[in-house]
Amino acid sequence: MHDRVYAGGIGAQRVFVLSKDGRPLMPCHPARARELLGRGRAVVARQAPFTIRLKDRALAASEVDGVQLRIDPGSKGTGLVLTDERKETDGKGTTVTVRRGLISVELQHRGDRIRRCLQQRAGYRHRRRSANCRYRAPRSANRTRPEDWLPPSLRHRVDTTLSLAGRMCRYAPVTEIHVERVTFDTYAMSTNSPRPRTGDRQGPLAGTGTRAYLHAEWNRACAYCDASGAPLNIDHLRPRSRGGSDRVSNLVLACVPCNQAKGSAPVEVFLAHRPDRLAKILRQARAPLHDAAAMNTTRRHLVTALETFGRPVHTWSGGRTKGNRTAMGLGKSHTSDALCIGHLAHANGDAIVRFPARVLVVKANGRGSYARTTPDRFGFPRLRRGRVKQHFGYITGDLVRAVVPTGKRAGTWTGHISVRASGQHSLATPAGRFNVRHHNLRLLQRGDGYGYASRSELGTSPAQKPVEARGPRS
Repeated sequence: MHDRVYAGGIGAQRVFVLSKDGRPLMPCHPARARELLGRGRAVVARQAPFTIRLKDRALAASEVDGVQLRIDPGSKGTGLVLTDERKETDGKGTTVTVRRGLISVELQHRGDRIRRCLQQRAGYRHRRRSANCRYRAPRSANRTRPEDWLPPSLRHRVDTTLSLAGRMCRYAPVTEIHVERVTFDTYAMSTNSPRPRTGDRQGPLAGTGTRAYLHAEWNRACAYCDASGAPLNIDHLRPRSRGGSDRVSNLVLACVPCNQAKGSAPVEVFLAHRPDRLAKILRQARAPLHDAAAMNTTRRHLVTALETFGRPVHTWSGGRTKGNRTAMGLGKSHTSDALCIGHLAHANGDAIVRFPARVLVVKANGRGSYARTTPDRFGFPRLRRGRVKQHFGYITGDLVRAVVPTGKRAGTWTGHISVRASGQHSLATPAGRFNVRHHNLRLLQRGDGYGYASRSELGTSPAQKPVEARGPRS
């Protein structure tokens, strides 16, 4: 039975299955789900992720083997994969471990967006105080915080991963959780350069000021045009207005004309027509450490939070994940990394024989703003927002199906809506956004703060043969 190891087996994304009392069963193939729905033995419990509930079978009458949840956390995205791991005997009579990927989910965080919103709010308050239009006094920076406190942008990464993992534990019989727990050496990353750095912690420029360091680092010339012998300003590669920091890796020297021409544009936009100069500057600049610092800060909190599910939590190194991915020939992505987390003895014949061809992409959009007014560019209230969020039974973010009888948009459409008090709601579809009357809509799923899409798994090939499907037995 093990003669299929590893041919790069591709299978369809499995469907979550619940018993008639709402308990999780083994995921099934989409064809099996269509059969159950067509015979009237199941109903749709949730659209995204697609979940069905059986009408004629309880958990006690079902065979449930259990699955594993594997999580590859990241700063901008996190991969979550449900796997089925079994012991099988190959043609030589050797017992090997065979791992099959059942459901792959990629969670896209919005931590950067939260950070920008907090910076914008701080800018509004600072501007009002500096203009002597203060209505809120500045708060001191030495306030006490709980021991496990995290900034909102980092807390969001932990909470959204925990929320999606908890949802998968409710919809599937998860018996254990495997997490990749890595630590990034920020100092080694900051000094990663093809040439020796003159400004290392113990280098010849240790203890010098920022301007002196930049003059020595950039040879007292403009980084953009090599102009020397002219007044040089300190410029941010990634502007402060776009989330850039004052770290020396984000600073260069620029002459006055180049500094004014660049303005608040990122260096990638300013030098888009000069790729050679852009590549040179990016090679000489040190690597940004935002993502590495975020991972180092949240890794312990994530593991501690996952332990509250009451299931065994196992942590693994990133080197083991990379070795498994290389041995299996998979592409680099959060979902393929999550599939490769854990122990596999390749020398003994252990292998991954199946991975889903499609990945469910879950994007954290939030549930809107708490602000009751819309501010102008100075931070002062401009418009007052309505306090009623539900109109004609719908709330912004709901997933609906619209049946448009006439007009150029005639047909059946599925998407998320933005509600209006007039009842002429705005529907967002892959073909664009247009207005639909509320009586032409049918609710499919309440908005939960996430957007759902799908993509192909990296490293897959349509010519590869799918592995047979397993699902709930009749």
